[in-house]
Amino acid sequence: MSLLMASLLAASLGTLGTPRPAPKELRLFELRTYYAAPGKLDALNARFRDHTTKLFEKHGITNIGYWVPVDNKNNLLIYLIAFPNKEAHDKSWKEFAEDPDWKSAREASEVNGRLVDKVESVFLNATEYSPRYKSVARKKERLFELRTYKTYPDKLNDLHTRFREHTTGIMERFGAEVLGFWVPTDKEHGSENTLIYLLAHKSKEAMQEMAEKFPKDPEWIKVKAESEVNGKLVEKVESITLSPVDYSTTR
Repeated sequence: MSLLMASLLAASLGTLGTPRPAPKELRLFELRTYYAAPGKLDALNARFRDHTTKLFEKHGITNIGYWVPVDNKNNLLIYLIAFPNKEAHDKSWKEFAEDPDWKSAREASEVNGRLVDKVESVFLNATEYSPRYKSVARKKERLFELRTYKTYPDKLNDLHTRFREHTTGIMERFGAEVLGFWVPTDKEHGSENTLIYLLAHKSKEAMQEMAEKFPKDPEWIKVKAESEVNGKLVEKVESITLSPVDYSTTR
């Protein structure tokens, strides 16, 4: 009996001493972009700050982060929210739209005209190597970078491999914090060829330093060459530099 107990204890200690992988991010995300009507961005932010974000939480919608582009020529508000699944999404949005407090807030905010000209929405699933996203407000606001990669046909899995095994570690070595990697849920928005990810930088200077040094990094040059022996992986890259708004849960 004592030998059996000793064996069980040793097994338990071995298990406790083995690092556990981070839990996989299983929530459904929705990336939404609002094009504010001319001169209405401040009013739109006020409505989100004073009403919308609170009503989202009331109806089970998790606020992840709210940002505006640093160069905001198109009056954009970009935000990320999360749901347990698609069914919860549909239920939450239905209840939100029917909430008397929302109807009242919307009506009051639009007495001088609509605030939003256009809304774009993309449903996202986290990749298996994406960290579990946690909203964090820092004492000193960070600068964020939303990046969208469009791959050549049948190259998305190769791109995932490169990020999972190499790119993420190199970016973190340069001081960037990786907040999440996502793929659209449907083919129309790029489920077969699109990777979207969000980085946080300590400052504008830190972001610029990484942008300058990353392409010259020997490890990156080697990894890129090895991953592209059968052709380039990425056809197009879009990057938006973002600042968090004052009511964002991630800053």
